[in-house]
Amino acid sequence: MSHLKHLEIWFVTGSQHLYGPKALEQVGKNAREIAATLDQAPALPVRVVFKSLVTTPAEASLLAQEANASPNCIGLVTWCHTFSPSKMWINGLKQLQKPLLHLHTQHNRDIPWPTIDMDFMNLNQAAHGDREHGFIMSRLRLNRKVVVGFWQDRQVQNQIGAWSRAAAAWHDWQGARYCRLGDNMREVAVTEGDKVAAQMRLGYSVNGYGIGDLVKVINEISEAEINELIEQYEGCYSLAPELRKNGNRRQSLREAAKIEAGLRTFLVGGGFKGFTDTFEDLHGLAQLPGVAVQRLMADGYGFGAEGDWKTCALVRAMKVMATGLKGGTSFMEDYTYHLDPRGMLVLGAHMLEICPSIAKRKPSLEVHPLGIGGKADPVRLVFDTPAGPGLNASIVDLGNRFRLLVNTVEVVAPQKPLPRLPVARAVWKCQPDLQTAAACWIHAGGAHHTGFSQAVTLEMMDDFAEIAGLELVTINMATNLRDFRKELRWNEVYYALRQGFVF
Repeated sequence: MSHLKHLEIWFVTGSQHLYGPKALEQVGKNAREIAATLDQAPALPVRVVFKSLVTTPAEASLLAQEANASPNCIGLVTWCHTFSPSKMWINGLKQLQKPLLHLHTQHNRDIPWPTIDMDFMNLNQAAHGDREHGFIMSRLRLNRKVVVGFWQDRQVQNQIGAWSRAAAAWHDWQGARYCRLGDNMREVAVTEGDKVAAQMRLGYSVNGYGIGDLVKVINEISEAEINELIEQYEGCYSLAPELRKNGNRRQSLREAAKIEAGLRTFLVGGGFKGFTDTFEDLHGLAQLPGVAVQRLMADGYGFGAEGDWKTCALVRAMKVMATGLKGGTSFMEDYTYHLDPRGMLVLGAHMLEICPSIAKRKPSLEVHPLGIGGKADPVRLVFDTPAGPGLNASIVDLGNRFRLLVNTVEVVAPQKPLPRLPVARAVWKCQPDLQTAAACWIHAGGAHHTGFSQAVTLEMMDDFAEIAGLELVTINMATNLRDFRKELRWNEVYYALRQGFVF
């Protein structure tokens, strides 16, 4: 996922034949100029393609059919240069299965005060043309994003860019396959869920595979493949002395490399975009996959520990959204607290599986006891995370819907060195504070596993939830517990009633 330029947003402009061919020609020219400018804007990671001028019901329907069938189209941006009667959009919008952004702009930024006349007024009617367009989307109860402002402004382009990243993640989910190696961690509730409902509503499938299927592939890995990975390790990381050539734990490194090569081969062969494992099912493995999982995540795979397929899929979606941006994205877990009233903190970590994309500096490759799982000491990358803004997100299966819960955080440096904690980790301040954030998270049913990112923004998560039809609940600087609990109760009523609405 080095770039998303193979994906397209189709720029569509509404008008009508009332204004004559000369006006429509100008509308098309202006629309192409806007599309071309957006296509070159640094904030947009995907292509923006001028697709069509919609002036009739047949054109609107044909557009929707073409968008649905296009493998590269991830969504439509619509704009009404003139007045575009909304009834002609109904059948097309009803058929549309791709995300939708309504850009409320106009070709000219300023009113030409000395020269404005009725010809200008008839041509530039977005101020009320887009309101007609917006009405029919509201009448159809369509999820969409509305962006208002001049199309050359950076803020407008940033908003479209955030939505395009969310649309790309949604596109990536459609037909995605996730592999569950082993089952769920025994007796754990939050990592379970309805995989059929997820496939119906969210587009991706999750299926289980025996650990023996993976072990068979691992056992077929050649010495040459192992040696190639060892060279990569030695070039990318600082190896602990015992893992270096002639070190007394060198064999542990070779076992870790063999697991990585086999796991990568298994995932590529199955066409998977992410996977889960569990330390309760390691039959045939020499050690719990550590560095293998970390490096696969760095390459864009989703991951969830202990069978957590929902977090696996979420991490993959966040990886897609973050493509090309500064900052990393990883599987994460709120592990332990620092409850000093002068400044409460969370230490985020996991047993092994934190993505090195969030590393502050060159990670250290080490081997240490795990204490659980009953296998040999696993090899893992150890590092700290750089200070700066970030967020944690969780997807929760509530039975009648999926909830996306997001908490914005501020990553800080550990207050003291952690010489005896041999795991990758991040330390952060919750917003608005730990007490409020943790109470809200628990009231909302948020999981202990999360997708953590210093690249993905709250706006992207908001856009993604709107596209996916997820309930979004946000914990940030504006949150207070009393209002948050009210929001949860209101949402229960809304989603219960929504299933019975007849439009």
